[in-house]
Amino acid sequence: MAEQNCEISWFSALCDDDYEFLGVPDPYLKSSWEHCRNIVTRAEEGGFDNILLPSGYSLGLDTTAFAAAVSTQVRRIKLLWATRMGEDWPPQLARRIATLDRILGPNAAGTGGRLNVNIISSDMPGETIASAARYARATEIMTIVRTLLNGEHLDFQGEFYKLKLDPPRIGTISGKCPAFYFGGLSPDARECAAKDCDVYLMWPDTMVNVREIIADMKARAANHGRTLKFGYRVHVIVRETEDEARAYADRLLSKLDDDAGRAIREQSLDAKNFGVQRQQELRGAADGDGFVEENLWTGIGRARSGCGAAIVGTPDQVLAKLRAYQAEGIEAFILSGYPHAQEADLFARHVLPHIQHGPLAI
Repeated sequence: MAEQNCEISWFSALCDDDYEFLGVPDPYLKSSWEHCRNIVTRAEEGGFDNILLPSGYSLGLDTTAFAAAVSTQVRRIKLLWATRMGEDWPPQLARRIATLDRILGPNAAGTGGRLNVNIISSDMPGETIASAARYARATEIMTIVRTLLNGEHLDFQGEFYKLKLDPPRIGTISGKCPAFYFGGLSPDARECAAKDCDVYLMWPDTMVNVREIIADMKARAANHGRTLKFGYRVHVIVRETEDEARAYADRLLSKLDDDAGRAIREQSLDAKNFGVQRQQELRGAADGDGFVEENLWTGIGRARSGCGAAIVGTPDQVLAKLRAYQAEGIEAFILSGYPHAQEADLFARHVLPHIQHGPLAI
């Protein structure tokens, strides 16, 4: 049987999330234009297909300004630009996406652009909205943006937006809306994803739970006459031997103060959501060394509010784990490691050449 193709993405630490030792601030690794740009260019040089540009508020850089600037620095890699629903008026968001898509430029085949959009439905700075309302707003925004970027007249009468207008003059290279990548575990989030996203993203979980989530999301999407692709966001530590990989994981935590780790976890606007709670449950179920199942280590979650586990092992073990996820239906991986530029190089050298990968076709 032919090997499955998958999209392999890396992560640029726009939100002050880069360390040599977890929880210990390092001025050299603090988010800056230079540092985060270098992560993106290293990922492109290493052969990654895509790179996530995350969005925060209190930490790091503005994602939109960074995405526009770094688009002029790369020639092949896709950008997965994160944006928080509610930051932009939806018609202006459509125009912003089209502009970024044009700056970034066409794919190798010239058939479309290289921009994808990571939809985030968390609270906005200074506001708190109930989960159901937040996700209902996100659903409306995705519908509006998709309609406009597909070049269609919009006549939308929703709870949050009532709009009648033609699409903006500037459109994307493909003439279509870029793919929406979206994650969330709550019932409201799952329904939002089933209705409007293209790629449903998961944070680390046990293989049993990954299987259950995919089955649930396939059923929910089918109820809306849709199908989804599935992505998996996880850290990675790859070394020549398993002992070396585990030793590096231990080193990452060797200077972590528990109070400092807790403060880092609680800084995020998303610190209380379903996904974060699930990451906490994984840490609680892990063994004494922090492993919740073979090669899946939860220690990173001690100093991170979101994606809190890493695949840890040899190149063969990491490859086997990725292929096991693929067998369950995962078609896109968003990987990261600490420090991000260094670990991107190690993964690119030791794992990437051995897995069939390329940009995800939507």
